[in-house]
Amino acid sequence: MEEFLQSCRQTLQEKTDQDSPGFHVVLGNEACDVDSMVSALAFAYLLFKTAGGDSLVLPLLNIRQSELVLRSDNVFLLRQTGLSPDLLLFRDQLDLRVLHRAGRLRLTLVDHNVLPRLTLQISSSLASLPSILLLLNCGCATRLPSDTDLEGAVVEVLDHHQLERKLSPTCPVTVEMVGSCATLVTERIIQKAPQILDQQLAQLLYGLNMEQMLLKDMKAVSGSLNVAVPVLYITLKEFLQRADLEAELSVFCQKSGFDLLLMMTISFTESKEPIRELVVFSHSASCREQVSKYLEQAHNPALNLSPISCPHPHISAYQQGNTLASRKKLLPLVKDFLRECDGDGCLRDTEEDSEVPPTPMNSLVDGCPLDEGLPRITAEDLQDKLHQMESADL
Repeated sequence: MEEFLQSCRQTLQEKTDQDSPGFHVVLGNEACDVDSMVSALAFAYLLFKTAGGDSLVLPLLNIRQSELVLRSDNVFLLRQTGLSPDLLLFRDQLDLRVLHRAGRLRLTLVDHNVLPRLTLQISSSLASLPSILLLLNCGCATRLPSDTDLEGAVVEVLDHHQLERKLSPTCPVTVEMVGSCATLVTERIIQKAPQILDQQLAQLLYGLNMEQMLLKDMKAVSGSLNVAVPVLYITLKEFLQRADLEAELSVFCQKSGFDLLLMMTISFTESKEPIRELVVFSHSASCREQVSKYLEQAHNPALNLSPISCPHPHISAYQQGNTLASRKKLLPLVKDFLRECDGDGCLRDTEEDSEVPPTPMNSLVDGCPLDEGLPRITAEDLQDKLHQMESADL
């Protein structure tokens, strides 16, 4: 991969004159998250290894070079895989419009399927529509050129978001609602050139951030517990095989304040029939078991859950027999469960209900001051103790 990226930079420096061949640019979306960056790099590498013709393949990150430092997840993954950020190419280093007007641009879109119509560069923190209009009128905001004028250069699209572009016989479009665009890129690599999938490239493709996967399509329900209900467009098998799955889920819960994750995975058969599976995660065994039991016994609708063997101790996994029961049908069940538990505290762990165990008796005394558990300390007691300590110091 390093050799490919180095050749891209050298190509950009040496072959931008009119006599050089055209450029085939693989362009990620404007957010330039981990998925977008990895998809652009990996798909361009695939084209470089397999595509013939007279075009020079370049992966292009759809941000300015100076903005990369603001995307800490991207920088972290690059370091993990041993790739220097200095090898990357950015939007402000190549004028796509000049190339397009000269007829020397072919464009492949990854992780998005339509080009943005309008971009505003605003020199203010104000973001409301009236404020933006005011900034435009007073010259404090710059209207950047729309990318729609590059539409004629688009030759292929690979994306996992909702399809927004009009289909054309001259532009192949692959849009599938999977967990990440990197999933689609990986499938294409396995189909076309599995021999290029070395350890470095595999690590790049495998590193889509867990937090992004969970937040991409998530609902939340609160009651006795704070419950997150994400939809993951990935097979349950792929999800459970993640190396540090429980650690990633724990970090997400701690960061976002959730007690339990109820994740619905969706994949599709060859005939496009949905496959739904459920994953229940919580460090509280009582919470996990009670939620799981409630969903197993649910009748309105019946989910028809079948337990699946799972190697992770804090995860319960199920195949969902009722594939018509989407998350829209699942959420009312979760709300009903929380309402039932609000009154009787059924979600408390047994270890949380137990009293402080008595301190073992000393054979030389009749009793122990900790027999009744730890003494109760009030805020006033603490203040008195601090005053005593201050007085002693004086």
